[in-house]
Amino acid sequence: MAGLYLHIPFCKQACHYCDFHFSTALGRKPQVVEALLREMELRQDYLGGASLSTIYFGGGTPSLLSETELLTLFEAIYRRFDVAPDAEITLEANPDDLSSTKLRELTASPVNRLSIGLQSFHEPHLRLMNRAHSAQESRRSVLAAQDAGFANLSIDLIYGVPAPEPGHGIWQHDLAQALELRVPHLSCYALTIEPQTVFGRRLQKGQFRAAPEEFVAREFELLLDASRAAGYEQYEISNFARPGHHSRHNSSYWQGTPYLGLGPSAHSFDGVSRQYTVASNAQYVQGLLERGELPATREDLSPTDRANEYLMTSLRTSAGCNLAYLRQLGVDLTTARAAYLQQLQHDGWATLTPDLLRLTDRGKLLADQITLELFLEAPE
Repeated sequence: MAGLYLHIPFCKQACHYCDFHFSTALGRKPQVVEALLREMELRQDYLGGASLSTIYFGGGTPSLLSETELLTLFEAIYRRFDVAPDAEITLEANPDDLSSTKLRELTASPVNRLSIGLQSFHEPHLRLMNRAHSAQESRRSVLAAQDAGFANLSIDLIYGVPAPEPGHGIWQHDLAQALELRVPHLSCYALTIEPQTVFGRRLQKGQFRAAPEEFVAREFELLLDASRAAGYEQYEISNFARPGHHSRHNSSYWQGTPYLGLGPSAHSFDGVSRQYTVASNAQYVQGLLERGELPATREDLSPTDRANEYLMTSLRTSAGCNLAYLRQLGVDLTTARAAYLQQLQHDGWATLTPDLLRLTDRGKLLADQITLELFLEAPE
């Protein structure tokens, strides 16, 4: 089994925290869709004929695709790939796009899962982040999607947003509203300030201040407590689901399942190498439509590369890191990092058995730092 990802690189406006590849020049959308069709033709054998168990439209804002554009892409997908009958097919959507007309179009398409980018139910936070929708639309979009028949829903929320008072209670209110809506899946991310974003530039100029680490950690703890009390499992650091509603597509990334990424800035993985497509709409379109070639780079992965990638993804999940799998790659982590693993256990950051390393709730707060410490160097 394998996955297919399509990057739709368009947004109505730029969110102040986002460093993904996108453009607000919507007039180029037809050209990019045409280039996606051409790339699909060129790369239909990348997965070796494996059946697609998941398809994911990400971005950017895939809900900006017209009905004709979306159905044209689906027609090509089903013509060029073997799609499993029970494939999970997700489309990311912004609340302001989910009109009754758009929802009718989506329910008539193969899409069977929506991921709605709410980010917050708090109007000042939405304005701070430069979101295109209102707090009222946040709630309305979920109810409308449920009424349209989408039982498999995910919503995105952002915590750690700076506010005048540390005990402002906005995050608790956001969580309460999300849980009241009874969506089966939550993706909750701490606000990160990336250099090449509006927030990043404001931070450099002293015009913006990130929330203190202690404040972000407290909101993460509130998230864990509230989601568990409501019956959600934290199956990955940022992802929470009711039983049977894990994101199959995202889980395949963390499990090392091969996938094909289409579109500008998309990544692909075939088990032994990665491919990175140029993050430029103009170069992407020119390469495919004018020269008939994909502007991309390929990286062959050594066993050490694969071990480090597995460490980075598996430690974020509730399943943890399978040490036996690492040994199959020629890496005995319990020997190579014995002292540090002992320290992690002593400090309460992780639990360790002969074949499994898992981070505790406290350890998840430091997952990136812990992973960097565990990374292995390639043998000379």
